[in-house]
Amino acid sequence: MASSEGAPVPQIPAKQKAAIYDRPGTVSTKVVEVDVPEPGPGEVLINLTHSGVCHSDYGIMTDTWKGLPAPVQPGQVGGHEGVGKVVKLGPGTETSGVKVGDRVGIKWVSSACGNCEPCQAGAEGLCFTQKISGYYTPGTFQQYAIGPANYVTPIPDNLASDEAAPMLCAGVTVYSALKRSNARPGQWVIISGAGGGLGHLAVQLASKGMGFRVIGIDHGSKEGLVKASGAEHFVDITQFPADDKGEAMAAHIKSLTSGLGAHAVIVCTASNAAYAQALLLLRFNGTLVCVGLPENEPRAIATAMPTSLIANHITITGSAVGSRREAIETLDFAARGIIKAHFRTERMEGLTGVFEEIHCGKLQGRVVLDLS
Repeated sequence: MASSEGAPVPQIPAKQKAAIYDRPGTVSTKVVEVDVPEPGPGEVLINLTHSGVCHSDYGIMTDTWKGLPAPVQPGQVGGHEGVGKVVKLGPGTETSGVKVGDRVGIKWVSSACGNCEPCQAGAEGLCFTQKISGYYTPGTFQQYAIGPANYVTPIPDNLASDEAAPMLCAGVTVYSALKRSNARPGQWVIISGAGGGLGHLAVQLASKGMGFRVIGIDHGSKEGLVKASGAEHFVDITQFPADDKGEAMAAHIKSLTSGLGAHAVIVCTASNAAYAQALLLLRFNGTLVCVGLPENEPRAIATAMPTSLIANHITITGSAVGSRREAIETLDFAARGIIKAHFRTERMEGLTGVFEEIHCGKLQGRVVLDLS
């Protein structure tokens, strides 16, 4: 764990800057002044320097994820990819191993109980009492945040904070999804939404970290990023008719994969059409991994016909977020230079503009907020 033990601890102010969702249901944020929180039992206070911006934040802010139990409330501090230094320990953290000066991260699941059946099975992303950062729990679009000492993620010494931030959600999410695909080195894996914040990291992990042969699917404007990330082939969705239902794309994919199709498809986009196409791109014994959460009213996967699934032994599985161990492994990939987020840095005041880019589908890679 990174540490600057012995270095002087900066004085903690009473107030801080935070970006809130001022008009939930719309694309709008506002930078305000809020109190610096006090760490309670088992908690640490972190002076955040960077936070990634995720499509999930957009879904929460705009209330387009209809599967959420309730809409986000005005004044909510969003964000769930925060990196900073511990500046204060709450009661009962003396034996946690976390020290003042340690550099740590806050993830999408900001806390998990560690005791329920999902937690004990290594699936704390499904914890029955989990708290989600930036949704009814103050998130990482602020300069100071609270995190459980036993759940914050240590940041490797040789990984810059701005580079670490996107790994805490985007990186670990796609790493976990690729593992759930059960693909093996040398097999074909398709990344749908390959030029997005999750997708370009999935391409890197799949090709450079896990030894898969990767086909990236996205808008033609993202071809350069996808190929630079390690994709062997790129498929431009705009070159196929919108009313094609996937047959033409499936034929093209088969021409790239010895006539059989891919061993796995990881859908990182929030498009229902992408899910409908994905099943047609698989070969026998293939696996579709659902990652991107479609927005607005829920729709079933249009092509998931039982006869086709049975005839081809197709598996459909979901993958939410990774475990604490997978977060550490993902950061290790990044620290070793195997994966690297394509991102640009913005100030907190530019957050609404970033969300407008996400809304229009124009954002390539990731945005990281400089919170200093």
